[in-house]
Amino acid sequence: MAFEASDYETIAVARRDHVAILTLNRPERLNAINRDMMRELPEAVAALKADDDVRALVVTGAGRGFCAGADLLGAGQAVAGDAPPLTSQFDRIDEMGWVGRWATMWAGFDKPTIGAINGVAAGAGMSTALACDVRIGCEASRFKTVFIERSLSPDSGMSFFLPRIVGYAAAADLIFTSRAVDADEALKLGLLNRLAATGDLLDAAVAYANEMTRWPPVAMRAAKRVLQHNTDAELEAALRYETAGLSYARRAPNDVKESRASFLEKRPGLYTGT
Repeated sequence: MAFEASDYETIAVARRDHVAILTLNRPERLNAINRDMMRELPEAVAALKADDDVRALVVTGAGRGFCAGADLLGAGQAVAGDAPPLTSQFDRIDEMGWVGRWATMWAGFDKPTIGAINGVAAGAGMSTALACDVRIGCEASRFKTVFIERSLSPDSGMSFFLPRIVGYAAAADLIFTSRAVDADEALKLGLLNRLAATGDLLDAAVAYANEMTRWPPVAMRAAKRVLQHNTDAELEAALRYETAGLSYARRAPNDVKESRASFLEKRPGLYTGT
């Protein structure tokens, strides 16, 4: 299927039907995040979020890496400059800097996100992978928290996403030791949901996305919002939010009718989001 060219310098955006493919595209730097990527990627993510024809997003990297984290040659000063004074670090949570905005950008994308982890995902690159709803990898997939090696505590959402995926003790192990995790262990820990052959990774990721895009898109967005919200909610609050989600999911009356008709007629549904 045809891909669409993009005008970006540090990322590439393409389409396969209802699936958008966002590729971090600085292979000479293992797709490390520099100032240009900090600017371009949020613009692209916002445009894809607003595009109702996009029902799922695959995020991957060009070349042999997924993302090596912040580019210490191009973004290190930005990271340090965004931080509040040391004495107020734990009191001024409103000053998140680019790393906070990076995490909330991914978390606020209200359609399924699939990370296609084609190589190393380290530091903020690992955080980016963890911010995806699910991840598919290959033999080349590697994860490394890195932060403690740079005399840093985790940022870009890692301290939020990682323990929710692997549990507190496993997260502590990975953050406190900064050890590398290969594809097989990543699958066992839950860092990866599936494995694919290295040469088939992108096709497998798109196929994984298509397992999601075939369902009613409004209901899918509601399902993601409810799942995110209720991860830490008390039961009664979770049930109230579920009820609100049901109302939102049924805002597409044609898809509601089609879901019933396709079930009764034993055929795939044809959903339009209306």
